[in-house]
Amino acid sequence: MRDMNEVDLYIARFPDPAREMLMQLRATIQTAAPEAVEVISYGMPAYKQNGILVYFAAYKNHIGFYPTASGIEAFKPELSSFQWSKGTIQFPLDKPLPLELIAKVVSFRVEERLKTKIKKHR
Repeated sequence: MRDMNEVDLYIARFPDPAREMLMQLRATIQTAAPEAVEVISYGMPAYKQNGILVYFAAYKNHIGFYPTASGIEAFKPELSSFQWSKGTIQFPLDKPLPLELIAKVVSFRVEERLKTKIKKHR
């Protein structure tokens, strides 16, 4: 078994259902962005690939998912059943995570960060 890293330790400190949802969210992000580097930033798990892609965190009643303002703007119609604001989406602990939507948002952020990198190198 591999050693626990900082994100493992972050997830392990939460009770179910939050822990299980965090593991699902993490796996979905890793599948959608397999080249992203997993870090802790601002005390939360974050994924970097040509800059930060997304963050996530657990709270008493929800999982916070932070795909930046552009990640939310691009998917506003699909987010209508969730509480969201400029930079965050709240997924309630008593409902299944929308894993397909999360994967689409992460893929969008990967492409967006790649375009930003290409522009900077021109």
